[in-house]
Amino acid sequence: MTALPKLPRPEPVLFDPKTGRPRNVEADWYDPALPRILRPRRAAPVQTLVLLCLILLAGTLTGIATAFLMIERERPFLAVNIGPWSAHPKAGTAEADPYSVAIYTRGARVPLASGEGLALTARSDSTGARLDPRCSYRISGQTPAARLWTLTSSDGYGRLSPTLAARESIDSRQVLRHADGSFDITASIRPRSGNWLPLPAAPTENAGLMFTLRIYDAPITTGAALDGVTMPDIVRLSCP
Repeated sequence: MTALPKLPRPEPVLFDPKTGRPRNVEADWYDPALPRILRPRRAAPVQTLVLLCLILLAGTLTGIATAFLMIERERPFLAVNIGPWSAHPKAGTAEADPYSVAIYTRGARVPLASGEGLALTARSDSTGARLDPRCSYRISGQTPAARLWTLTSSDGYGRLSPTLAARESIDSRQVLRHADGSFDITASIRPRSGNWLPLPAAPTENAGLMFTLRIYDAPITTGAALDGVTMPDIVRLSCP
């Protein structure tokens, strides 16, 4: 006997439970009755491309904004804090971070090299209160051993402003000292007896105030050498 050829098994017919009509599996591949997470999705290359462009744009704008805020803040990384004073021993060296390089480049400032000295800045007094150019301050104590140091007053961004004395700094060669080598410097708008550091003659609250102590030819040019160093205190005397 000749074997009969096997006939193909008919495909099962699926019926829509809502309408009762047969369903075409290939045409009706999208079933709205399924949960959203289980529904197959049609390819949307244009939508995907637009989404990727938006993500790249958002990431670029976020990066630019954060970099701008860090540079505008004028606070380089890797700071060493001694009371109200902050130093950046790696500024101006090959180990300086990119933000520090951008900050000094933007302000057209050249940091002291490690063999020249060290610059320390203060934007707050010894209690942590922000410096106000309208107030008077006493800067007292001693500095680390150095051939020469200068103390300069400027606004919060390091820009010099006109003063009544036509100078914005005082140095170790001009300072009157006590018997133990310590000193008292009064920083104010109006002249004071003794050691006087002039502040801006027409200050504004939003301009800010910053003291910069530059120490030249000193052995404390690295972060490790700054451990245990004594720096002058900054005390607010009066405010308008």
